[in-house]
Amino acid sequence: MENPFPKHTSAAEKVKRLFSTLSPDDTVAVLINADPDALSSALALKRMFWRKVKKTNIFRINAIKRADNLAMVKLLKIDHQHIRKLNSSDFTRWAVVDSQPHHNPQLGKYDYDIIIDHHPPGPGVKATYMDIKEEYGATATLLIEYLRAAKIRPSPRLATALFYGIKTDTENFARPTTEGDIKAFRYLYPFVNTHIIKKIESSEFTKKSLASFREALDRYVIIRNRAFVHMGTVKDPDVLVMIADFFLRVAEASWSIVSGVYGQKLIVIFRSAGFRREAGELAQELFGEWGTAGGHKNAARAEVALQDLGDTAKDDEALARFVQDRVQKI
Repeated sequence: MENPFPKHTSAAEKVKRLFSTLSPDDTVAVLINADPDALSSALALKRMFWRKVKKTNIFRINAIKRADNLAMVKLLKIDHQHIRKLNSSDFTRWAVVDSQPHHNPQLGKYDYDIIIDHHPPGPGVKATYMDIKEEYGATATLLIEYLRAAKIRPSPRLATALFYGIKTDTENFARPTTEGDIKAFRYLYPFVNTHIIKKIESSEFTKKSLASFREALDRYVIIRNRAFVHMGTVKDPDVLVMIADFFLRVAEASWSIVSGVYGQKLIVIFRSAGFRREAGELAQELFGEWGTAGGHKNAARAEVALQDLGDTAKDDEALARFVQDRVQKI
């Protein structure tokens, strides 16, 4: 569905229309799938609504497990709650940022007044106010445009959150971005607490994740220019992402592929430092016939239900061979 205003509508006009959806007696629930971009965007929207409505509360649908994301929430004191604490009768308006209702069943339970996102619009997505800019590298960029149009100078805490949201969602501008993302990043820099950014970025590991890295170092192999490791059953799929990012730093590797089992699914994470093959297309080519697969040019993910793999999933060794056989086709 198209946005309810022309593509080149000014940020000032957008802000005017956004505020027109609210009244001073409203209470707003902002729902997110919590990551740095979503958290910072929700925080910015809450600041936009200050003194415009009675209250604005942020609710996440997921558990925050990554050490760096936990550090972000703690160091920037981001006030939010898990959705299980949401009492629908307490709110008159509903918003979702950096996501859309079809992205998760928990998000799909509500009729939204406001949707602000940078992912491609889903089928039938609608809201009273909707701004979807899929060409943008981060939803935070949109919210910065709103803040500036509303003549709201971000506090150091909010600026630092938005700055980090753009950094992570664009992978420090390694992913496709727009001039708007770059302008937003440069605008924020004078207000940012860079010491907190450094602390968040250096908080990538916990004692538990370090144990997983030790196991990964024992298991990994280099197949030509591909670093590969099968981690077996993991307690948190995010550890597969961290390990894949880590092994891409190996000088001999232009690909990093890490697989593991979580929740009766085989999960395969792809990272690429090359130019010849797109990671998303490759994930689809290698695993699409068994499950879901896709992603970006340099980062992708595949998920396959174990029950759909038959004897291939009979034990960990069989799964490792299954993934490794496909890795060798890269």
